Amino acid sequence: MSRRPEAAVLTAPGTNRDPDACLALELAGANPVVIPVASLLDVRSRLSDSDMIVIPGGFSYADALGAGRLFATELDHVLGDHLSVAAADRRPVIGICNGFQTLVRLGIWTREGYRLALGHNVDGVFTCEWVNLVPDPMTRCIWTDGLEGEVACPVAHGEGRVVCDDATASALMETGRVALRYVRNPNGSRGDMAGLTDATGFILGLMPHPENHVVSRQHPGFRRGIGGGLGLRIFENGVRHAGR
Repeated sequence: MSRRPEAAVLTAPGTNRDPDACLALELAGANPVVIPVASLLDVRSRLSDSDMIVIPGGFSYADALGAGRLFATELDHVLGDHLSVAAADRRPVIGICNGFQTLVRLGIWTREGYRLALGHNVDGVFTCEWVNLVPDPMTRCIWTDGLEGEVACPVAHGEGRVVCDDATASALMETGRVALRYVRNPNGSRGDMAGLTDATGFILGLMPHPENHVVSRQHPGFRRGIGGGLGLRIFENGVRHAGR
């Protein structure tokens, strides 16, 4: 039997979606290993040996000083540019919700010259609802490779709106950095952007939670015959590329 790819799941105080991410990874064929950020210095070699890296959602450090800021500061201190190096080595990296906020704070996209941020939702309130996502046809992201139709999953955030100027929005679209878009925009995100990828296509940051729709019965309309595409497909893509 072939070896299951090992997925390092990085957590901080306040992370709360790691069990959901681990279930999604297991169903997709990976072996998740939860690594608290406080122990990264002791297990850096283990992280280097991991086949993929996941930063799940939650409220790391209670969103003090801004969502994802302190988690990003700690990861930057401990890991430096390890995540970008991992992607360059063709190891998939995904940041979900607070994980996406952390990736943005780490400068994954600003280092590539894209001036963007994740701001407060346009209506100023915490948004918790189900949304549908579609892959952008120009994306180079391996996590959305071969996705057809819509993916249904929930969002739960107060700071998830992609904010950028016209030039940056155009550049993101023209270079295939927009991985996923909202069918119906829940937060005012520029260009309906729900997820972004990097130059390698191996990093995905997204605000929605695909790990919360990995089996059909998780959808609130399941008993009425209403559903949508499973978020599991995103994880299956990541695991497949991690195993290569």
